Amino acid sequence: MSLIEIFNLWKTFQMGQEEVHALRGLNLAIEQGEYVAIMGPSGSGKSTLMNIIGCLDTPTRGSYKLNAQFVADLSEDELARIRNKEIGFVFQTFNLLPRSTALHNVELPLIYNGTPKNTRREKAVEALTIVGLADRMSHKPNELSGGQRQRVAIARALVNDPAIILADEPTGNLDSTTTKDIMKLLTDLNLCGNTLIVVTHESDIARYADRTINLFDGNVTETDEK
Repeated sequence: MSLIEIFNLWKTFQMGQEEVHALRGLNLAIEQGEYVAIMGPSGSGKSTLMNIIGCLDTPTRGSYKLNAQFVADLSEDELARIRNKEIGFVFQTFNLLPRSTALHNVELPLIYNGTPKNTRREKAVEALTIVGLADRMSHKPNELSGGQRQRVAIARALVNDPAIILADEPTGNLDSTTTKDIMKLLTDLNLCGNTLIVVTHESDIARYADRTINLFDGNVTETDEK
């Protein structure tokens, strides 16, 4: 049984008088522990698909099963728990609180789920150590380089020990050297057992994955495996 199972998925947006189909009957399965790249040009449906996989959006029709559960059957509280505990998000723009330290930014998911303060700090320190920022915990985002900020974002994604890490263009704002460092870090996390899904339009980034799912006009055109 696959960790992620998607059947005949459609997502339609109403743009004035016109309907725009971001996803068109898409079928997809992702196994526990896989490293998958979702690739395609702008407008291919990559971000829409990632938002649905991450339980940030719902399909217009079709079904999505996560860990053998139909996501459509879950309550808002259950979806919030999945977003907080089961899925770690890494975004191109980092999405860090500018006035908070790296440590506090990483603690945020634990604050939201009511983890006690001492445990929060311990887990956040551990996550920052894993990403190589043990000596930058008290720094705020404007005191960190772009690569260090993305490492903080990855630590925040990791702090709840999620089953899935979703990374949307995780190196889009980084130089080539820092990009290699971040992709090595993500690859190492996958080797430790995390299911990793990277959304990208860059073939150099997709090459790190074990399997590349190519999207065009809201559907899978081909799947490439190493």
